[in-house]
Amino acid sequence: MNRKKLKFFLVWLIVISFILTPAGVWGETAQDTENSGEQLIEAPSAVLMEKETGTVIYSRDPDTRRSPASITKIMTLILIFDAIENGKLHLDDTITTSAYAKSMGGSQVFLEEGETQKAETMIKCIVIASGNDASVAMAEHLSGTEQAFVEQMNKRAAELGMKNTHFADCCGLTESRDHYTTAYDIALMSRELITRYPQILTYSSIWMEDITHVTRKGSSRFTLTNTNKLLRSYEGCKGLKTGSTSIAKYCLSAVAERNGVTLIASVMAAPDPKTRFRDAASLFNYGFSKCTLYLDEALETLPPVKVRKGMKEEAALEYAGKFRYLSTDGTKPDNIEKKRILPKQTTAPVKKGEKAGVQEYFQNGKKIGTLDILYAEPVEKVRYKDWAGRVAKAFLL
Repeated sequence: MNRKKLKFFLVWLIVISFILTPAGVWGETAQDTENSGEQLIEAPSAVLMEKETGTVIYSRDPDTRRSPASITKIMTLILIFDAIENGKLHLDDTITTSAYAKSMGGSQVFLEEGETQKAETMIKCIVIASGNDASVAMAEHLSGTEQAFVEQMNKRAAELGMKNTHFADCCGLTESRDHYTTAYDIALMSRELITRYPQILTYSSIWMEDITHVTRKGSSRFTLTNTNKLLRSYEGCKGLKTGSTSIAKYCLSAVAERNGVTLIASVMAAPDPKTRFRDAASLFNYGFSKCTLYLDEALETLPPVKVRKGMKEEAALEYAGKFRYLSTDGTKPDNIEKKRILPKQTTAPVKKGEKAGVQEYFQNGKKIGTLDILYAEPVEKVRYKDWAGRVAKAFLL
């Protein structure tokens, strides 16, 4: 074979090898590309988190600090519901709008100075219409000043482990570089809000609702319209919070639920509003195709543990919550087996809430997690006089 024919033969051999060789040998498969974040979303930063376990299913540049715009109000809402939980605030409390609160620009519900609204109405103004004026009015009511409220926001953020977050105002209107968070931290605080205060989803899923302004000028109706368009376009969306400024661009924290799985999609710095909603929908589609949640709610009754040298002979036990396991490979968790590990006896004193043992969970022989088992009651160590009394009572019998 001459050199010309040999060259021709080798070229065709290479072409055929490219055609017949699986894509994974020469480069990324479609799945690899999807996981790399290059095609799944357009926004530069995003996180997809499962609510029950806090598992991050997808992330793209999750820890870069960016301006969150009105996503800030998620932390504002956490503090509002904290106040309701501890009795400092009630839904029917009257909130008065200050001149400063009225002066807020951006998205607002046009509250007038001196205007009063119920706390529940203010919550709706914040959640549905992203009212900056309502946010500041609530902050002043709870802490005296917005700045004092912001200090509490930063404290709460630190408690949640939001390591790359700092707030400078309560509504996200600021252009300060000292006001920032990340896609991951947004997912963290969103999970806290919807897990601890699930009633928020009742408000965030409202599409439209009227409120009434009553001022010196008279009474007028104002319609709150939800800023989260996914409520109308994505099945299972429960709403949550949007945000946009010239600095932050277009941000979103959205919640959706299907087949018992609840997902949180945080998107930051999308170039336009359609992109942030499209990206969130893509994240949800990806997550729901991958995730199945196993929740062990049928927990068996636990036997008590014998207690040596205690005021009681036995100590009751309880589970430390419920066991949750998230499968993220598209398969349904089945063939789940349990193994309980408990001591035959313990020695007083026993403290309530102290760990007694564990329940281990296995799928097809592989350990997938554990659930702590705790002492449900305290058992004090028997004292000498009590011991003597027991002996005397036994002797008399």
